[in-house]
Order: sequence, then structure tokens, then C-alpha cells
Amino acid sequence: MSTAAVVTAQQQPDIEYTPNIDKWRARTERRLQTENLTEDLPTGFPKKLVSDLVWEGHELEGRYDWTYELNETELDEVENALAHFLSLNKPIGHVNQDTFPLPNLHATLRDISKEVHNGHGFKIVRGLPVDKHTRKENIIIYAGVSSHIAPVRGRQDVQFEGKPADVVMNHIKDLSTIGGNKERIGAPSYTADKQVFHTDEGDIVSLFALSTAAEGGQSKLASSWRVYNELAETRPDLIQTLAEEWPFGNPQTPYHTRPLLFHQPATSSSPERIQIQYARRRFTGFQALPRSKDIPPITEAQAEALDALHFLAEKFAVGLDFRKGDVQYINNLSIFHARDGFRDTTGQKRHLVRLWLHDPENAWVTPGPLQPVWSRLYDGVKPENQVFPLEPVIRSSANGTAKKKFSY
Repeated sequence: MSTAAVVTAQQQPDIEYTPNIDKWRARTERRLQTENLTEDLPTGFPKKLVSDLVWEGHELEGRYDWTYELNETELDEVENALAHFLSLNKPIGHVNQDTFPLPNLHATLRDISKEVHNGHGFKIVRGLPVDKHTRKENIIIYAGVSSHIAPVRGRQDVQFEGKPADVVMNHIKDLSTIGGNKERIGAPSYTADKQVFHTDEGDIVSLFALSTAAEGGQSKLASSWRVYNELAETRPDLIQTLAEEWPFGNPQTPYHTRPLLFHQPATSSSPERIQIQYARRRFTGFQALPRSKDIPPITEAQAEALDALHFLAEKFAVGLDFRKGDVQYINNLSIFHARDGFRDTTGQKRHLVRLWLHDPENAWVTPGPLQPVWSRLYDGVKPENQVFPLEPVIRSSANGTAKKKFSY
């Protein structure tokens, strides 16, 4: 009598978009007890990173002032720059350092770019007078001030109102209560839900607060370098896991693979660096965009690594007092960001707008596996083709019913 071998297909681990600390602890304990985990870091990876980019929220508050508040003279300069740009009668895509001149504030904004790239990794510019201006004027001011920190804007979508376009600004707002949207939303940025720690794409992620929530919605940042140091010391096997290939969905092919963690040795012009680039929803799915069954499941090790990134980021995070008129600039290559859930009311709704920016002068070298993504963001984005939607729309890569032409 012959016995047929039973082949069991690998299953997706028990993991969801919202991290569960009990599941993480149980998975960690199980793996430590049953698996022979390496105690070595990948070849060449540092045992410990030493930099201003390594910080913990509880100690950062006492030694670093992350807010730059614009004074009256600087605000007058911003108003003059707005008037100058409006006099040119050009589309918003033509906003740059020349068409939005800030002769005195420029040097301060360039210093902020240096701080974002090589200092503590983030800064808030405070005090833009949102209520004084129309939506279009506020967007011009946002693009104008930002152009002095990082002059290159990245595309966040390739279509607008059904036509090809380089959409370089996105609205971050709860759209789930608008008729029909709830069934289409595939990203937490369009809900009032808690958004877990992650990175976006590009060098700098910038957010401008047009208005804040009635309750909640605190912005949180965490040093991915501090998270790296913790894992390198206590769980080098998870550093190995993060540096291995992970399966990502792709609209052109069934899937592609790349690491989440990249190491860059020191050179004559740059220090040693690591970069962690990931969004949890790419491996768990979210609402209208569940993880495709055509993509191989992640492993138990990868599931544990995702949870470790989140809960360690949560442990080391700093919460920001994000006010109307604030502009947040963060180094997307060294910082994870998240957001608490929030509650809107009829009279007060959280509404941010976002730019993905690049500063050629201060930019880090892009790891090879990320170059296709960076190219899709930044290559060929011409002023005349840039679109800045005045009203919120769900971008196509986060729309569960849209035909996917652009995805990260």
C-alpha cells in the first residue's frame, strides 16, 4: 500500500494591518523556543549607528527644538513672494525658488534641509496664516516655501480626472464618510483610523496642516536608526530578515521582491547609513485593497519583523503638537511616521496636504533596488504637467476600484 505525500502550501501568518502586541509576543516566544536563530548581523552591517539621527522621544524633547516659528518679517516676505508669483499668471507647477523669492528666509530654509537630511531628521515650520488665504493661495505658499527646502516635487499619481497627469500633491483627509468611498478606500490616510508606523516614498515627506481634528490625530515620529540599533543588539536575526528579499505586489507582473533594509558603507563624501523602506499594508492589505492571493505569503520571521518595527518605533517615538499652519518635513529615509486615530466634527475636520520632495544638494544615495521607485517619483516631472488638486481625491494606488497604473 503506497502513501501519497501531502504537500501543504505556505500560508499567510496570522497578522493584520493593526498590530496586535499579544500576537507579536507569542510569535516571538515561539520562534525563540523552536528555531535556531542566527546571532550574526549581515556581513558589513554596523553593530551600532552613532548619529544625531539616532534618538528617543523621551530624551529628544529636552535637547532639540524641532519647531521653527516664522516671525513677522519672514511672514511678510512670504506674502510678497505670493504676490510676485500671482503676478506672473503661471500654473502652480512653475512655483520654484525664482518665482517664489525668499531672499532672507532662503538661508534658514536651506539650513532646515541640512537638519532634515543630516541632523535629527525632521523639522516643523510654524505659523503660515492659513485662514488669511484661499485654498489655492495656501497651496502656492506651501509649494513655494517647500521649494527652498527641497526644490524637486515627486509625482504621487499619474492620472487626474481620468486623464494622464503628474499629480504632485495629495490630500490627507477622512473621506470614508462620503457616499460610496468606504468601499473604495485601500489606505488609512483616507480614514480617521490609527495609522501605524511606516515610510512613504521619496527623500522628504512633507505635510501642511490646513486644519486639525476636533480630537486626536497626533502625529508621531520615530528614528528608524534607533530601532535598527535595538534589533542589532538584541535580535540580529531580524536584521537578517529585513535585509532579505520580500514579496511586493506589482501592477505589471504578479509580484517583485526587494529588501526592506539597506546598508550603505561610508564613502569619502558620506557617512555610513542604513535605510528602512516599508509600509505594513503592502504585506497585510487594508480594507478595499486586501493582499492578493497571487503574491506569495510572508514568512513567520517576516511577520515578527513587521511587528518588531512597529512596537519598537512606538516605544521610541515622539509625539508632535501639529497645529493649523504647521508644515512638517521629515527624512523618509531615517524616520518612521504614524498617526493616532481622530474624530472630526461638522465644524472641525482634519485636513492635511502632502508633498514628496527631493533636494539634489543634500540627497542621500538611493539604493539600487529602490531606484525604479525613485525614478517613477521624480523623473520627468515638468512644471507644465504638475497638478495640485484643490479638493481631496483618493489617488489611484489607494483606490480599491480604480484600474492600477501606478503603485508603490
